[in-house]
Amino acid sequence: MVLRAVATQTLSLPRLAKRFIAFILDACLCILAVWVAYYLRIGVLTPLSEIPIFALVAALGLALPVFIFFGLYRAIFRYSGWAALMTVAKACVIYGIAYATIFTAYGFIGVPRTVGIIQPMLLLIFVGSLRAFARFWLGNSGNGKQLASVNLPRVLIYGAGAAGRQLAGAMRNSNQVQVVGYLDDDPHLQGGVLNGLGIFKAEELSSLVNSLKVSDVLLAIPSVSRSRRNEILALVSEAKVSVRTLPDLSDLAKGKITASDLRELDVEDLLGRDPVSPNPKLLQQNISNEVVLVTGAGGSIGSELCRQIIRQNPKTLVLFEQSEFALYSIHQELLAKLESMTLSGLNHSIGLLPVLGSIQDEQLVDQVLGTNRPNTIFHAAAYKHVPLVEENFAQGIQNNVYGTRIVAKAAMKFQVANFVLISTDKAVRPTNVMGASKRLAEMVLQALANSDLSSKTTFSMVRFGNVLDSSGSVVPLFRKQIKNGGPITVTHPEVTRYFMTIPEAATLVIQAGAMAKGGDVFVLDMGEPVKIMDLARHMIELSGLEVRCIDNPEGDIEIEVTGLRPGEKLYEELLIGENPHPTDHQRIMKANEHFLPLPFLEQKLEALGQILHSCHTGEIRTRLQELVDGYVPATH
Repeated sequence: MVLRAVATQTLSLPRLAKRFIAFILDACLCILAVWVAYYLRIGVLTPLSEIPIFALVAALGLALPVFIFFGLYRAIFRYSGWAALMTVAKACVIYGIAYATIFTAYGFIGVPRTVGIIQPMLLLIFVGSLRAFARFWLGNSGNGKQLASVNLPRVLIYGAGAAGRQLAGAMRNSNQVQVVGYLDDDPHLQGGVLNGLGIFKAEELSSLVNSLKVSDVLLAIPSVSRSRRNEILALVSEAKVSVRTLPDLSDLAKGKITASDLRELDVEDLLGRDPVSPNPKLLQQNISNEVVLVTGAGGSIGSELCRQIIRQNPKTLVLFEQSEFALYSIHQELLAKLESMTLSGLNHSIGLLPVLGSIQDEQLVDQVLGTNRPNTIFHAAAYKHVPLVEENFAQGIQNNVYGTRIVAKAAMKFQVANFVLISTDKAVRPTNVMGASKRLAEMVLQALANSDLSSKTTFSMVRFGNVLDSSGSVVPLFRKQIKNGGPITVTHPEVTRYFMTIPEAATLVIQAGAMAKGGDVFVLDMGEPVKIMDLARHMIELSGLEVRCIDNPEGDIEIEVTGLRPGEKLYEELLIGENPHPTDHQRIMKANEHFLPLPFLEQKLEALGQILHSCHTGEIRTRLQELVDGYVPATH
């Protein structure tokens, strides 16, 4: 108790005072090492006053400056580990060479030559032992907390490499968990000991959970492939423990790992494929040193497009958004990013222009395009939530179809070089108004691209499925439901969806737009579809919980089937026709989709527009069915 009280008082001292104490202790150890070296050499305990003064002065005059140079007084003793001890060793070696040169190689009367060798060796032992003791004493007493507290979660770190070692140090310092061991795939490491903790095989996890009382597994394998990560996650889920992970390697490159770097596992970790590196030439082609406009700039895809565009150094980025809060949020984020780029020398005077308004405002759209003359437009503005658009179909059609037509015609009028529409897999044989309206928006662009109108605008559209963690995505919903104790709600046991990360989708959209020739319908390779029921089960298991069902009534979280929502499909498709064509990018395909000639389409759109705000729901759906091939309104 006395030692702990002294440790607590020591830790409360100012940083400068603690450095001074360490400095004085090292000075005393230098003198002690000389004294003990004399004793070991001559076998008699010589009084300190009889030892030649220059042997002591040389020890102090050489060792302390070397220690300062190597940063020994910048280190925090209670957090120092193997790396800190190696630094002590290097400093003592440099000092030892200098001391031995003076007293062993050159020599002084009254100082045995062997003292020049023995003293540095003793000093290494003394200084290293002091830091090891300080780490043990102060580390276990920091702020009066005991790291081995039975109340702390006991965790295994998967990965005994550099990231795992950093994470173990961060967890130890945070006093949030107790690390009890490591798991690693490397057979050369298995069976070894790291910082006093065993390194085990991954296959031993289930038995370790019981023997070591493990509650969590922390993944510290940032560079592992996604397929291997999936295998690991399957193993962890069988052990019924919670799992968290570190960000990817690019995020870790920013600095030392901290406890806050850990994040809950996302469905991104379950996609089962590795992202493809983007083509820098395609990313820059329509953006670098050009004026770029993004509609729906505050949305999930629109905001990520803006982040990606900024990295390609456009001349100006115009943010067009109807939500004041969303526009403010992305504008402030990009301003901060530009400031950071400026400090790093990467910002070459990029202009940023926020525009608050709706794409249905034809006068505003003309004014913005006429004033700024963008080279490329990424049209991400849309009403996309299926049930909401189903209940507000007139506004959904007005925004998604007629708003797109307004922006597209303005692009032609002001000779915008490239126009890219962000579409959706729900446009394929749609069963809901949202999907039908997006397919109709595609048809507007196809018709304009293939019309007799003189235009310098290259129209294209990019079709893909669900993006992770976007507004309305099931992932944040499931995470919230698990946190609240359930149940998780799934609309149907067989509902299946394609998933892609938001950054990957935005990167592919930019690259697809750069490959456009005119009227192209690009389809992104979404990988294998994911059954939502399986996704729910995985998220429960990877939270260290069990699914409550008939076979396991004692489980933690129940999955409740609520029934399909209006307009919802069991399965989504990416193609209407067959035989998509490959492109120069392995994740981007090109579809062949039927469309209507512009004069005929315009006539039909005018007729639809006239009845759009009537209350004749049936007539509007009939007109949509006439226009959109494969549109069959859901009857449930």
